[in-house]
Formats: sequence, C-alpha cells, structure tokens
Amino acid sequence: MSTTLLTDLTIFILALLVGIEVIGKVPATLHTPLMSATNAIHGIVLVGAMLIGVTSHTVVGYILGFVAAVFAGANVVGGYVVTGRMLKMFRREAAPARTGGPGAAALNGHKGLRGLLSRAGKA
Repeated sequence: MSTTLLTDLTIFILALLVGIEVIGKVPATLHTPLMSATNAIHGIVLVGAMLIGVTSHTVVGYILGFVAAVFAGANVVGGYVVTGRMLKMFRREAAPARTGGPGAAALNGHKGLRGLLSRAGKA
C-alpha cells in the first residue's frame, strides 16, 4: 500500500466515523428534512469520489472510487426522492368540480354575495 492510499483511507474512515456520530445524534423527526436539505453536500461527495477514481493509479483505488461514486450517487438520488415526497405532502388538492346539485342552477356562475342574492330571489 502506498502512503497516499493509506492517507486517503484514513481520511475516509475518520469522515465516516464523524458522519455516524453526527447523524446518530439527530432525532428521527428531523432526519428526513435534514437529509433532504443536504443534497448539495452529497453532490460534493460525488465529485470527490470521482476525483479519487480519476487520480488513483491502482486497482484498489479504482474500486474504492467506483464504490464511493455509486454510494454518493445513491445519496443524491435518494435525497431528491425524499425531497419530492416531502413537497408532495404540502401540496393542496385541486378543488372538486361542481357537477350540479341543489341550487347549482341558481348560482348562474356567480359566487359570493351575488350568488346568494340570486339564489334568494328565485326561492
């Protein structure tokens, strides 16, 4: 093993331990919003993984770079999927179309006070 690879592995393991420690302290109710807000960080991790794969000159470095890029890509995609699901929870549903019923003809397309007055005049 070269010194550069050993240094890179040490940094990777330390970053992994720090990440586990930080995420382990986050309450479950905050984990999903926190994860969806860190898509940019996952993108930076993906770029770093690709740089490791490009700059390595050994088979072990290529394999580690590929695995890191796959995991970082999964994080980016998963973050956007979670964000999409969260945003879908806060969308308003479309108002149901009126298909008739009692008093629908009396409204004549008027809403509010005009519709009520026209309805009261015909009753």
